[in-house]
Amino acid sequence: MTQALLISGHGSRDPEGVAEFLDMARHFRAYRPDLPPVEISFLEFARPTIQEGIDRLVARGASSIVVLPGVLMAAGHAKNDMASEVRHARLRYPHVPIHMGRSLDLDHRLLQLCRLRYEEALADRPPIPASETLLLVVGRGSSDPDANSNIAKVAAFLREGYPTGWAAWAYSGVARPLVEEALPVCARAGFRRIVVQPYFLFTGILLKRIYAQVEELRQARRDLDVVATPHLQSHPLLLETFLDRAREAVEGTGHMNCSLCQYRVPIVGHEHRVGEPQQPHHHHVQGLYAHVHHLDDAPHAHRPHHHHHAHASRSTLADIEWTDPHPWSEALREQLQF
Repeated sequence: MTQALLISGHGSRDPEGVAEFLDMARHFRAYRPDLPPVEISFLEFARPTIQEGIDRLVARGASSIVVLPGVLMAAGHAKNDMASEVRHARLRYPHVPIHMGRSLDLDHRLLQLCRLRYEEALADRPPIPASETLLLVVGRGSSDPDANSNIAKVAAFLREGYPTGWAAWAYSGVARPLVEEALPVCARAGFRRIVVQPYFLFTGILLKRIYAQVEELRQARRDLDVVATPHLQSHPLLLETFLDRAREAVEGTGHMNCSLCQYRVPIVGHEHRVGEPQQPHHHHVQGLYAHVHHLDDAPHAHRPHHHHHAHASRSTLADIEWTDPHPWSEALREQLQF
């Protein structure tokens, strides 16, 4: 065994969120069986932890490891917490090169995946012109303005790409506007349809709260067509983005968006964070639950999620026509050398 991959998710108190992350990692293995072994880990709440995941790979003979943050935006968890875990692992295993890839962030493939989820949500809805549709993109929300600003950028890309008459953005927590603040404003904007698109990889407590808030608006405003899209979930577009991040890490071409990193340059309102040491803050919930997840365990049995907010099916890898590869896939596979 030579090189190995460790995909590190945030972790969740919601078992369904953990299950979706595990399914994504299994899909990753099935999608590219030619790749070196893939393991998983979690920053918080679930196990194995990042250190435990690295221990597994080293015990299996990994001569080098690529750690891929399984998070959308490069906020504190990727820039600080996961980075400090990788640094700690390097001290523990000085003979094993450990590379850290960048988070998924903004990527044209993820924007394409957003469009697929958008089209799924509207597939059986009454026809309403794009000019009379308002898009609300919802991000996780962070204390990092770089990550928050990227949600606004996602909204701008999608508004032009779908298109829609207008686009706004909100956050599930930490940053403002919050979803409960943004939805009433959107409802007063005069559009016939409001489409809420959560920019989330996996389900969890926060995502379910967003869907509940959308349903509240639907019940209160029967005159509006209020729709929520499915979240991103496992898909070849997501897996290809992970592969690209792995290639960048190995070749040394991938970089965090350090031009806007609050730990390196003064960001308005966050100047005090420049030069702040990378210290993890998550020890109180690291590996919180005793159960250790293994990708080789029997697959999780999932009941279908029936949300009243959207009548779209939940696409998984089983729904995808594999004989129709994306035009960039073969070129990327040729470039990716482990």
